[in-house]
Amino acid sequence: MRYATITDRLAHLGSGRWALHLTARRMKAEGEDVVELTIGEPDVVPDKALLDEAARAMYAGRTRYSNGRGEPDTLKALVAKYSKRRSSVTEKNFLCFPGTQSALYCVMTGLVGAGDGVLVGDPLYATYEGVIASTGAHMIPVPLRPEKKFHMQPDDLERAVTPEARVLLLNTPHNPTGAVLTASEIARIGEICRKHDLWIICDEVYEQLIFDGTSFASPFDMAELAERTIVVSSISKSHAAPGFRSGWAAGPEEFCERLLPVSEIMLFGVQPFIADMTAMALSENFPTADVMRANYHRRAAIVETVLKGNNLVKPMMPEGGMFILLDVTATGLGGEEFAWELLREEKVAVMPGTSFGDQAAGFLRISLTVPDDVLEGAIRRIGELAGRIAAREEAPPHIQ
Repeated sequence: MRYATITDRLAHLGSGRWALHLTARRMKAEGEDVVELTIGEPDVVPDKALLDEAARAMYAGRTRYSNGRGEPDTLKALVAKYSKRRSSVTEKNFLCFPGTQSALYCVMTGLVGAGDGVLVGDPLYATYEGVIASTGAHMIPVPLRPEKKFHMQPDDLERAVTPEARVLLLNTPHNPTGAVLTASEIARIGEICRKHDLWIICDEVYEQLIFDGTSFASPFDMAELAERTIVVSSISKSHAAPGFRSGWAAGPEEFCERLLPVSEIMLFGVQPFIADMTAMALSENFPTADVMRANYHRRAAIVETVLKGNNLVKPMMPEGGMFILLDVTATGLGGEEFAWELLREEKVAVMPGTSFGDQAAGFLRISLTVPDDVLEGAIRRIGELAGRIAAREEAPPHIQ
């Protein structure tokens, strides 16, 4: 039988990136005691008021069809939120989606096609390559260097631009590195985008999880970049509600009008009862993000403390988000090999850096979403395994 070419383009870009995570879940289901430090699922629950609002809305009959753009109260809440950042926004600057992933997919579909190029920092979130490939476009990696704390460097971006480049996909705060771009860095990156007439898609799902001493900045808020910037985000991380799948895209009015039919063909609206919950989440102050931010910052410090003096595993301290990268290249193994050996020998599940691009091949991504004592114990086991691996790699071959 014949299939569309998209199935070939995405054949190796789906759940295979999470193979270790899925293996760990299967082991747990079979009764094994596995410490799961893989995916970004918050370890707190949504505020009770939000759950009550979703239930209230369902029982009130808010289970019918919506419209392509978004429910009125959600759009009003988005305008109120983003007006604090840029005064000129209206409801025509937004489209609602079931989560950031579908928003990103739709936005990318509206901007690039076969033969186009999309610039993206490497390391990168695991689904980005697939989202780009789904359109027929190709990814143009821009190296994010550990010695620069994984902040995109304008010179690296300039060197990466090709005649086919149409879009720069940014992510700040960044997954998997936790890097947070400054306003001056974004301005310099923006100059290059203006020079080469590039769109900017900015994934800002971790906006509210920035650690002390760092400030959030966005090209969406800069007048000179506003007409070429589209933001995608959701309540998944900010309100510990990933399973509700509620997100949005914010961009120029003309862009949203052009994208609306694409969104309608894909989805034709979100669930009204979840939209009501989202409107409440955006309109009121909930402590959820503050609690998570404090937890993740403290746990990153725990990782650093446990590994202090360990010359084989180096933590790369994040500036925000819910992850930390560990450099394990000094052990003699790459991140992929190390991660699988860690699962087999220590029953600790982490994400191998290869899931996040070539630049992350020597790293492990650790989720900071388990209790402090569990995390501390898991990191100690990582350090112990690193010692055994290094000793094994250095041992002379046995001669019989």
